[in-house]
Amino acid sequence: MRQSLINFKESYFLYSFKRDKVAMASFIAIVIFILLALAAPWISPMNPYDANNIDIMNSEIPPAWEEGGVKQFPLGTDNMGRDMLSTMLYGLRTSILIGVGAVSLQAFIGIFMGLTAGYIGGRVDSILMRIADIQFSFPYLMVAIVVSAVFQLAFGIGKYEMLAVPLLILIIGFAEWPMYARTIRASVMGEKNKEYVEAARVIGLSRPVIMVRHVLPNSLTSLMVISTIQIANAVMSEAALSFLGLGMPVTRPSLGSLIRSGFDYIFSGSWWITVFPGIWLVVFVLVINLLGDWLRDVLNPKLYKG
Repeated sequence: MRQSLINFKESYFLYSFKRDKVAMASFIAIVIFILLALAAPWISPMNPYDANNIDIMNSEIPPAWEEGGVKQFPLGTDNMGRDMLSTMLYGLRTSILIGVGAVSLQAFIGIFMGLTAGYIGGRVDSILMRIADIQFSFPYLMVAIVVSAVFQLAFGIGKYEMLAVPLLILIIGFAEWPMYARTIRASVMGEKNKEYVEAARVIGLSRPVIMVRHVLPNSLTSLMVISTIQIANAVMSEAALSFLGLGMPVTRPSLGSLIRSGFDYIFSGSWWITVFPGIWLVVFVLVINLLGDWLRDVLNPKLYKG
């Protein structure tokens, strides 16, 4: 019975995916974005990290189809003379790295806290959930301001630029883990009193084994939806922090830092420096959210009742 239900869910999942054109288009777009990000060092016209490839005299060249544009820079150049297409590919790579890293950290902390709170219950549950409530009360922007300021004062701007990626992963990851904890806790509380868990207790399996090998795998369905949406949120958080000057430095392009670097020039005519990375970011976040919405509808447990 259990195996047949799993097979039914898998067949329904694939059936729904093949019939939903928006989900298929979103998935294909996400795959293309990921492939472009991974292949950035090989397909980019130039390396925006290599100062030898950058000429300040090429700064603010418009896109190739506008007057003054050149074919060498199809999307124009930024205020530092870097090719916009190259910086966008490398920026997408950085943003995806931060998004996936932050969500991985959120999931690791949140699953541990939620699994422990939901299965053990009682005072442990109350303490861990109050910790989650306290964490939610601290906006990630405030945490980012404090951490960035303290780190730059302690180690200097140069060191901060080198460690900006892991710092942003830590900041965004620690800020959002309660989302996972609450979801896992709710699922675990519904699973821990089922017959297979009682059977595992009867045969003498230890509590950690039951939690990790039996309860957790049956509580992960909803995490697919959360993880998809949280990656989009993490990318947006990185962009917001970078735009405010608290994230990636301008010398290490991300989508947020690219938008910020061109914002001062948008009213002077160099609109492409901000507009192109902005469109890139909006489309990337949009397709992730569309796929997340489809997953939420398909994996809704109510669909499998009866």
